[in-house]
This record gives sequence, C-alpha cells and structure tokens, in this order.
Amino acid sequence: MSLPHRTSATLFAIAALLAAAPPAAHADALSDFYKGKTLHVLIGYGEGGGYDIYGRLFAEFLGRHLPGNPTVIPQNMPGAGSFKAVNYLYSVAPKDGTYFGSVAQTLAVDAATDEKSAVDATKLPYLGRFTTNIDLGAAPKRAGITSFEDARKREIAVGTSGGGSTTVVYPLALNAYAGAKFKLVKGYKGTAEIMLAAERGEVDLVSAVGIPGLLASHPEWMKGEGVVLYQNALKRHPLLPNVPTLPELALSDEGRTVLRVIAGTAEIGRSILTTPGVPPERLAALRKAFQDTIMDPDFTAATQKRNITIEPASGEDMDAITQETMRMPKPVAAAVGKLFKE
Repeated sequence: MSLPHRTSATLFAIAALLAAAPPAAHADALSDFYKGKTLHVLIGYGEGGGYDIYGRLFAEFLGRHLPGNPTVIPQNMPGAGSFKAVNYLYSVAPKDGTYFGSVAQTLAVDAATDEKSAVDATKLPYLGRFTTNIDLGAAPKRAGITSFEDARKREIAVGTSGGGSTTVVYPLALNAYAGAKFKLVKGYKGTAEIMLAAERGEVDLVSAVGIPGLLASHPEWMKGEGVVLYQNALKRHPLLPNVPTLPELALSDEGRTVLRVIAGTAEIGRSILTTPGVPPERLAALRKAFQDTIMDPDFTAATQKRNITIEPASGEDMDAITQETMRMPKPVAAAVGKLFKE
C-alpha cells in the first residue's frame, strides 16, 4: 500500500535534510569515536631507523588533527622484515581505525611473491606517504671500499635484519644479477643496529639505509666519511648523481627487469597504513588528518629542525602502486620471490 502523498513528501524532505548535513554529523560521530581513545602505531623495525623515525613522527602529530584528539602511542614490533607487525595488523588488531603501521616499503612485493603469505596487501590501505625512500648501500670510510666494483672483486660482509627485509633482498639481488660477492651476516634488529655494527667493524656494508634516515642519523657518511655503492631507485637522486641505481648495475635484461621491480618500492618509501576493514568515512577522515599533519606549521618546523625529509603523497596513490605491484607478471614475480626466499 502506497504512503499518502503528504507523508511521502515529508519523508523525502527529512532524507534531503539528512543528506545535506553529513559533514557535521560525521565530525560529531568521529569525535565521539576517537575521544578518549588510545591509538597504536606499530613500527616493524627496531628503534632509530627510518621506519622508526617516521612512525614516531606520525604518532607525535596525528592526534592533533583527528576529531576527539586521541592519544597516539608508537610501539616497535620488529621481526621477519616487519611482517610480524604486518600480520598483527592484518589478522589481530581491531579493524576500526585505531591501529596503524610503519612497515616495509616492499610489503606488496613480499605479498605478491610469497605463495605462503596470507596477506592481501591491497586490503591494507595507506593513509599517506611522508617521503619516498631511496635505500642506499653505504659503508663507513674505515671499510676501505671505494665503489660497487669492489663488491665484484672481493667478498664484502653485509649486516642484515633477516626475513624478507630490504637489508637481505638488495645484496641477494645484486649477487644474483650484478656480479656482487656480498656475504650476509644476519641477526640484527634493524638499520640502526647494523650501522653500529659497521662502525665497530663487525660488517663492512649497511645494505639498506634510506637517504632520509642517513641524513638524520649519519650525515657525515654523505660528506666523505663514508661511501655509497648503490641506490635503490629508478633514477639517480640529485644528491647522488654519480652513484648507480640497482637496474644500472644489472648484467642482463632479466636482471634489469627484476631490479626495476625492486627499485620501484622506493616510491612507497616511508608511508603509513592501517588495517583492513576500516569504515570508509573513518578512513577518509584519517587520510585527511594525515594531509592536515603535513600542512601543520609545527610539523614543518619539527621536520626542519630534525633534518627529516618530507616528500608527501596521498594514500590513494600508494594504494594504486600496491595494486599494480600485485598484478606483476608471474615470471617476474617468481624471480623476485626466489630472492625473498633465499
């Protein structure tokens, strides 16, 4: 039975009013949800490295830009190339916009090439990127290394953090496709520990330290007190015009293809993601809060004072890169996956 015309018109009017007022309603709902809550940022590596620096920076400023001004706490959860944190976010953490991750930029490559992985990287949406992260292979001056050619001539000890981390993947890829003779020394928790080991003489090379992290922690390595052998990038960084990229070092067409896939992870860089299943309106609010953080004058002042590089991009852009990576051709995925399993 149809509604009387007046009743129907009233209902349509109410619906129109509700549709016209979502911003305030959403803001109130978000404020009610986040007020008094404690949010968690899981950092997939140990303290002091690039993921830690940006994860803590995110935790420091996010709460100011979310309705309800929640408390945000960073927590290091190293292990398995950050997949300990990834798996927690994917399977254990609440799916409500209260847990975030600063995890491996190679997440999508890891997930696409590991047949045993239960993680669908496309279901872990990004909030945004702080900066691209061009990883470097860097050695202290005391190691006596002058260029990548030295790695082709003699064995060089490389510190690694295990699992499918970039500290493992880069030297293995360069051994397989660029003629390097890197010897992997495992057991370190993250980049900061590996850099200390290099300074102590336990290893000769830090195989994966980002330019932002190196500038923040050991700028002298970029000014003559160290040497950079390679950069994980598709094109040479302006600060390192004479340092070859991974694809440039390849000795075959297959090697160039594989090393280009690996180098593409630099675009993800130091980004922040969240769990699967976050309600769309809450995810949109989190992404807005991320961009508002980037524009915050206090944030800008803090990054300049701490010498932290910012080269931002949207969460949607990072999601698009993830989706493209997950669609890589099977032969390329198999070749890259082999590196991650060794």
